Parts: sequence; structure tokens; C-alpha cells
Amino acid sequence: MTTTGHPVRRRGVRTPLLPGLLVATLLCATGAAFAPGTGAAQGTVSAAGTGVGAGSESGWAVGTAAGTGSLSTTVPAVTPAAPCPGQEIPPGPPAKEETGAAVAPLPVPDPAVGGLAVCTEAHAGAVPPPPVGVASYVVADLDSGAVLAARSPHARQRPASTIKLLLAMVASDLLPPERVVVGTVEDGRVDGSRAGIGPGGRYTVDQLLHGLLMASGNDAAHALARELGGVPATLAAMQDTARHLGALDTRPATPSGLDGPGSSSSAYDLALILRAALERPQVAAILLTPSIPFPGFADRPGFELGNDDQLLGTPGFLGGKNGFTDAARHTFVGALERDGRRLVVALVRGEPRPVRMVDQARALLDWGFGAPAAGIGTLVEPGSVTGPQAAMGAGPAGPGSNGSGGSGSGDLGRSDPGRSERAAGGAGALDDPASPSGVVPPAPDAGVPAAAVVGGVAVVVGLVALLVARLRWRRR
Repeated sequence: MTTTGHPVRRRGVRTPLLPGLLVATLLCATGAAFAPGTGAAQGTVSAAGTGVGAGSESGWAVGTAAGTGSLSTTVPAVTPAAPCPGQEIPPGPPAKEETGAAVAPLPVPDPAVGGLAVCTEAHAGAVPPPPVGVASYVVADLDSGAVLAARSPHARQRPASTIKLLLAMVASDLLPPERVVVGTVEDGRVDGSRAGIGPGGRYTVDQLLHGLLMASGNDAAHALARELGGVPATLAAMQDTARHLGALDTRPATPSGLDGPGSSSSAYDLALILRAALERPQVAAILLTPSIPFPGFADRPGFELGNDDQLLGTPGFLGGKNGFTDAARHTFVGALERDGRRLVVALVRGEPRPVRMVDQARALLDWGFGAPAAGIGTLVEPGSVTGPQAAMGAGPAGPGSNGSGGSGSGDLGRSDPGRSERAAGGAGALDDPASPSGVVPPAPDAGVPAAAVVGGVAVVVGLVALLVARLRWRRR
């Protein structure tokens, strides 16, 4: 029999069950709010007390979990680097070879390598350098390392064939000069400038290095990369060599400098690279060689291979390398010695009109020999850029390349890397993914995320509350 207008209260059912269920539900929901989400946690969370964190991009979540002891973890927020806006990647328009795969720009070290946080122009002394028609340049003393003048020294540009200096160093370090390499059809089919390699031709590594540097042979680059274990392995060794030198703006996309996704370097880096190349006797000797006999192949006879460096023959010339692609425009790096002083000049993204690139280089070097010895920055020593700054220069793994891309005529350029271990001295570091802004987020804590711990504790407490409520109901 029921009584109309009054609720029925069944025997044994007490109101504590409903609060227990409510507490369990709320605590479970709190645990879900603290579960790892798509965003980065920011702030401090604790397993005993109130935790605040961002478990997802949707906003903040606040929860309370009771327990003994305390676990507190502070998750660092991302701090943007503050270098030179707009200089993180080479300017457009991209070459067609650069559009196949998206490659994030290299992180921008902050502070700038060598203390050169120069976004426009700076120079030592009261007299400014002569005007030149290039996007970036660096004039530096090879011995003291003092940078005497610079224009946007760390702005990323396409290096074109100047990147062959990196390949030459890697090959010189890893391959015996007398080793014989047999040319292939693929070697002879590469785009751009060639030394004259053909299928069945027999070439020593030393001859290939001459063809690489004197004639800027993309065919020689292809053959050397094959001998080094393939293009990906070669690019990894080249990038790791650059990182060891402190050239953190540099990422090759092809061994030859043909255009490719993600390639970059800078005037500062090219000065570092040439300085290191001149310290390798085999490479330094090749850069000063006017011509050599070069083997033929099949029914084609051998011929005289000449050096196309236009600074060659200048008194005190120490060595250099030029490059060009439609996307990179003209690049050049060279060094001279005068009155016991050795200077290097690097120019990127230039035009040869109305003044030839080599004459622009000479003008800057002439100015440098009259400039004060004290610089505005320094060329860092190999292996000296370590820790967080070196980690910022570790680039993301890029797409592989067959080395056959390119645009324009003459020397062509661009490059891309992956993770690697140093092949030419020094300890290597694994590449870290870069964000589109060029900022590498701080590495997360290796342990269990604090938000996940709080969420787990909340879930357990909620389930215990539910169990206690049911036991109390049964005992009544």
C-alpha cells in the first residue's frame, strides 16, 4: 500500500550513498581533466592538495586529491628565442625541388653563435666597409677569429655549391685518397655543373675531390656520396661536421649543393667551414691547384681539369669556393693572406652586376686588411659550442635525396640532414624536432607527468569513496 504525496524510503538505503556516488563522479572527472592532453602542461601540480594544469588546449583544470606525501613537478613553459625576425629561413620564392616535402626551419640559437646578434650591419673601427650587393656577408680574421664586419651574418640563405666544402672535409676524413671509384650512369646524369665523370671510368678519391672543388662537379659529389654509404649517410656526416664546427645555421639537402627541402647556411657558417677546410692539407692543396690531368671513360680520352675559382691567382690566395643556383643566387667564400694576416670573406645571395662577386669579395678583403684587429664578434673554435646552444642547432630529420634535383645552370645548391653521430671528430648529438618558429621546446621531464599522477590519484580516491559508501549501506 502506498501513501499518495509522500516519497517511499526503502529500508536500509541511506543518504550517504548519494554523496559517495557524487564524490566518486567528481573525482573521476577531475582525474580525466588532469589526464595528458594535446596541450603542454604549465604550472605546478601536487598529489596532495590542489593541482592546476593545462591538460589540453581547451583551458585550465583544477582538482583536489587527498593523500599522504607530496609530489610536485614544475613543467617549464616555452620561451621564444629573440634573434632577427624574418631571417630563420631562406627567402622565397622556393625552387621547385624545395616544394616536395615540408621541412621545419632549423632552431635559431639564442644567444647567437660567436656573439654576433647582428640583424643588419656592424663593423670594427670608424671606417665602414665598401658597399656590396649581397644579402649577407662576413669578414673575419682566420687566426684570431675576430669578425671585423658583418651584414646579417646569421641570416639563413641557400649555400649553393659552397656546401661542397663540407662534403670535401667528410670525404677527406673518411676515404683513403688512393681508393678507386668506378663511375656510373647516374653520376653522369646529375644536373648542373660536372667534372666529366662517366660510366666505367676509374677515379681515385683524390681525383674526385679535385673534380668536386676545382670544377664544382655535381657528378663527383654523387660518386663520393655513394662511396660514403649513400646520400642519407653523407648528409648526416656533413651536418654533424657543421654542428661540430659551430655552424648551426647550416643544413645540407644534397651533397653537391643542388636545391632541396630545408637547405640553409649563412655567411657566418661559410666562414667557419672554409677555415676548417683550410686546416685539412689535402683539401687546402686542391683549392690552390690550377689544373690537373683528369681520366676519361669509355671511348672518351682524358683531359685537363681546370680550377674555376676566380680569386685563384690573386697574391696571397689561400683557397675558396663559389656557387650558384636560380634560388640561391650567387655565393662565394674565399681567403687571402697579406703581411702575415689571414682574412676570410663570405658572401651569400649576391648579384654579379654591376660588380662581379669576386671583385666585391676583394673590396671587402682590402677593407679588412686595414681594419682594427679587435672585432665585433668571433669565429668560434670547433667543438666549443656545446650544451643547450648546440642542441638548438640540431635540426629535424629531413627527407632523403637522390642528389639529382636542381635548378638553373652552373653550380647548384641546397641540403638537408637527419640524426647522426660525428663522422669527422667530436661527439654527435641526436637531432631534435624544430617548431615552425625555429624554437625548440624544453625537453619534458623523463618521469611520469605530474598531471597524470594527480589524475590517477583522483580516480583511486573516487573509487574508494564509492566502495566505502556501499559497505556502509550493506552494514545498515
